[in-house]
Amino acid sequence: MTDSVRQLSALMRKEFLLEWRQRYALNGMLLYIVGAVFVCYLSFNARRGQLTPIVWNTLFWIILLFTAINAIAKSFVQERAGRQLYYYILASPEQIIISKILYNTALMLVLALLGFGVYAFVLGNPVQDVTLYLLTLILGAIGFAASLTLVSGIASKAENPATLMAVLSFPIILPLLLMLLKISKNALDGLDRGSSWDEIGIVLAIDAIVITLSWLLFPFLWRS
Repeated sequence: MTDSVRQLSALMRKEFLLEWRQRYALNGMLLYIVGAVFVCYLSFNARRGQLTPIVWNTLFWIILLFTAINAIAKSFVQERAGRQLYYYILASPEQIIISKILYNTALMLVLALLGFGVYAFVLGNPVQDVTLYLLTLILGAIGFAASLTLVSGIASKAENPATLMAVLSFPIILPLLLMLLKISKNALDGLDRGSSWDEIGIVLAIDAIVITLSWLLFPFLWRS
């Protein structure tokens, strides 16, 4: 157990070090968020009355979704065959996929919270239940990270990974995104939190199912 934790920590440390050495990728994602928010500000600044809370919420999740795809798509696609063989010798496939999911979750949490702060500062904050909205961001970050990491691992084995990832991620992300939109809409309107428990339970179930499938299926994918 101790060796497994040590190897998992080493794999996560490797992910953070690689991201820090390739800071242009992180800077590009931050620039994407800021640029998208600025475009929304320019588009709706002239007619502020048209930016209703529903439009505000929908635009934010669209920005967050494309940020997640750009951030997580490179999880396995950028890995070279020699490096993958080196990982295959050192660690188990379960540890590799869990370390990727944990790292991408941490990355998505930073991007989601930072994006929400910039978005609310520039376009205003109509959210009445901020705590529930932040909980939705956390659940969304976990769901996006787990789903897109697994899809990235599958797409990396194909000849055209970018196209395959777009096709495979849609049916997984769509139900998750619909539940997140509904919970965030309840938080936006300040409804009683009890009205969101069913949707929160569904999102937690989706996250748990995707993580479990990653744990069970990735070893077969990794050995191929």
